[in-house]
Amino acid sequence: MTNGSDGTERIVLAACPHDCPDTCSMLVTVRDGRAVAVRGNPDHPFTRGGLCVKVNNYQDRTYSPDRVLHPLRRTGPKGSGRFERIGWDEALATIARRWQAIIAEDGPTAILPYSYLGTEGVLNGLNVGDPFFNRLGATVSERTFCDSGSSTAYFMTIGPTAGVDPEAFRFSRYIVLWACNTMSTNLHHWPFIAEAQAQGAKVVVIDPVRTRTAKKADWHIPIRPGTDAALALAMMQVIIAEDLVDHDYVANHTLGFDDLKARVAGFTPEKAAAITGVPAEDIRTLAREFATTDPAVLRIGVALERHAGGGQTVRAAACLPALTGAWRHPGGGILQLPVWAFPLDWGRLMRPDFLTPGTRVLNQWRLGPALTGEMALDPPIRALFVYNANPAVVAPEQAKIIRGLCREDLFTVVSEQFLTDTALHADIVLPATTQLEQEDIMYSWGHFYLSYNNPAVAPLGEAVPNTELFRRLAATMGFDDPFFRRDDRQMIEEALDWASPALAGITLEALRRDGYARLNLPPAADYAPHRDGNFPTPSGKCEFAASMAANGDFVLPLFRQGSEEFQSCTPVDPLPHYIPPNESPSTNPGLAASYPLNLMSPKSHAFLNSSFANMPQQLHHAGEQSLMLHPADARERNIGDGMPVVISNGRGSFQAVARLSEDVLPGVVVAPMGHWRSRSPGEATVQAVNSGAFADLGAAPTFSDNLVEVAPLAAARAAE
Repeated sequence: MTNGSDGTERIVLAACPHDCPDTCSMLVTVRDGRAVAVRGNPDHPFTRGGLCVKVNNYQDRTYSPDRVLHPLRRTGPKGSGRFERIGWDEALATIARRWQAIIAEDGPTAILPYSYLGTEGVLNGLNVGDPFFNRLGATVSERTFCDSGSSTAYFMTIGPTAGVDPEAFRFSRYIVLWACNTMSTNLHHWPFIAEAQAQGAKVVVIDPVRTRTAKKADWHIPIRPGTDAALALAMMQVIIAEDLVDHDYVANHTLGFDDLKARVAGFTPEKAAAITGVPAEDIRTLAREFATTDPAVLRIGVALERHAGGGQTVRAAACLPALTGAWRHPGGGILQLPVWAFPLDWGRLMRPDFLTPGTRVLNQWRLGPALTGEMALDPPIRALFVYNANPAVVAPEQAKIIRGLCREDLFTVVSEQFLTDTALHADIVLPATTQLEQEDIMYSWGHFYLSYNNPAVAPLGEAVPNTELFRRLAATMGFDDPFFRRDDRQMIEEALDWASPALAGITLEALRRDGYARLNLPPAADYAPHRDGNFPTPSGKCEFAASMAANGDFVLPLFRQGSEEFQSCTPVDPLPHYIPPNESPSTNPGLAASYPLNLMSPKSHAFLNSSFANMPQQLHHAGEQSLMLHPADARERNIGDGMPVVISNGRGSFQAVARLSEDVLPGVVVAPMGHWRSRSPGEATVQAVNSGAFADLGAAPTFSDNLVEVAPLAAARAAE
């Protein structure tokens, strides 16, 4: 339709920008140049016309009165929120002047970029700033917040394969959702699972919490946090001991079966029961049903990596489908990240060839210690540039991060849509567009559809997309390489490997017109990529004994830039095994004497990490920061339902409202993450108590490996 002053409307095909597996196709209604409604595309086979509570009013985000629409300069103390409007020329000149002075005194590695997936677009997302900062010579920012440990383990076992088609779950007959709250974090996958369930499939959820998803399952298996590898090893012990192995598949398409058999021989269900809290007979039942029901499939969630042994947990889980031959059937195998099916040209996106050899690498997980001087960095970090991220809320050791951000000698620039907790501490704030105001192309880590985001409205105020931001920064810093002058259309054309068979028959013109296209893969009913093996591992087989283990605890190029395929560290055990949590009553009784409760901080149903935690509709759905705890734990502490409580450990504390529920295991407490620090009582959130320790593989985080104590707020204040 046309869009004129007479009130006629047009519909723009767009795509959700967020770090979510669903990557929904959206229809934006535009009237008189203004977006007035956003809804799911009913023609998209995965979106099916619906959007989640996070984005179903996305136009309100674009037109929020709190948007940052012009460059700002700080006028008050850091964190005060006092800024004045300036022009882009002045903002860029200030940045260049401060950076050039820092480079002259300490070199470019004194500058640290910090970004993640505030938008997941190919153009404006994870890697948009990498070429610029590589050319500048800044410290390399290693990003391992999400799935780096899982992906490392997955690659070691079955390689960079898309795994099971998410739409093929409708053909599955045994579905195990492991550490995956599908209905809150992968909502559009649930209809395919529900369809299978209605046709007789059994749905099993393995999770310490009886989540929304677990309540819809046929069987919920509550498990102690961080002990999942013990369960997977015991399942393999049962399958091998009871001869439920697909011997033909194992003989022809796996590597290291005899070693695996020896490894799991002593890991009986009784041994695993003592570790996991799952009864031995339940472990036997799970193993038998998984091995004897075709097709059987595992859907593993990001949470599976978030404890000390997270990588080996994924290794163990990824071995199961090959052991039973589940890969033979559409809807059988394992689903981790379908992103590996998308032929993205990561080298073109990141430009590691711009790097100076030996440039310093700093993991974002250690931002707090890096900014406070706890890490002995030479040179120290003197400038911070943040985009697509809000580390004051999402990174661990929150108190250290805030202390670092408050440094008057730290020159901080933040590109943002709102004055987040991080932006409140910036010297310069730059206005960023929302998805309705920018062009982009979207891959997915939850389905096989490539999506195109057509801009629905012109950028508001002086906001610019990240692509334009870095074009301006490159020009300001005098970078004359034509690479930094490419427009968005050229960047889109160069971002994908158009020679890949996966893109056969797909054109950019058709993508813009239709909004999406399925990759050139077999239909779900026929998609069994590893029916005959063909795993993209060095051996071409599922590697129970991983040949990549010789590379050690490497970090994949997607998460760290570099010219080598992998960055090698200490070699790791080639066979999956159980690594206990760092912090639990059984593994750390000394710490548990003071802090006896395991804290988990899963994603909120209404927020996307910290995005939307300032929006009225989403705040209404989420409510105030809550802490779920078992009634027995509450009675021991004189805590009633709805009572304000303090959650603390040696790293810090935060406040929440107690919600008593038997949906959580005794000894476990749950505080969804995402609430903003500036909007929270005590100016602290769950990240104040999270550990900065890494997991075993891929420098993964340990969000779910933390001990705390909980006390009534009144009692805590009285004790001060």
